[in-house]
Amino acid sequence: MKIIGLTGPTGAGKSILTATAQSLGFKVIDCDKVARQAVVKDSEGLKALVKVFSSEILSENGELDRKALARKAFSTPENTELLNKTLLPHITALVEKECDSEYVLLDAPTLIESGLNKKCDAVIGVLADRGKRLERICKRDNISREYAILRMNAGKPDEFFKENCNVLIYNNGDETEITKKFAEILTEIKER
Repeated sequence: MKIIGLTGPTGAGKSILTATAQSLGFKVIDCDKVARQAVVKDSEGLKALVKVFSSEILSENGELDRKALARKAFSTPENTELLNKTLLPHITALVEKECDSEYVLLDAPTLIESGLNKKCDAVIGVLADRGKRLERICKRDNISREYAILRMNAGKPDEFFKENCNVLIYNNGDETEITKKFAEILTEIKER
């Protein structure tokens, strides 16, 4: 089994690369989707978050109110770290159960923080200029510039990815060009 980690800051454009990985025979695990499973109503992950951030992060029906959690979790770097420390073990356990294919690509914004990078044969980081990322986040999530900036500032800086990734890809322009480069990198890794 070969496991490849794909990571980078929010808005860098990781998600456009997952179809390329699938076309090359990789099982893609979207760790953001797994994270949503980790906080469903009455889950251990949600209970852990409530213990840390209070029941104010719950909606009236007991489900996670994502905006309320974001307001608390992204308000300070310490709270963001607390969010990761609390939730990442629950996400990691679910991800590990899904690693059941010869070739696996983990699409994971917090790959390194979760420790999942230690299970990877290679870690690929996707970076993009801050302005490009801001534009993508606002469009993708239909949120204000202020809220998008808050999210961006809560994440790790580019230097963090430069220090912790085996390979870096810059996604500032042509989608065809980046997917071609990504396919070449994955093919080379598969052939090792």
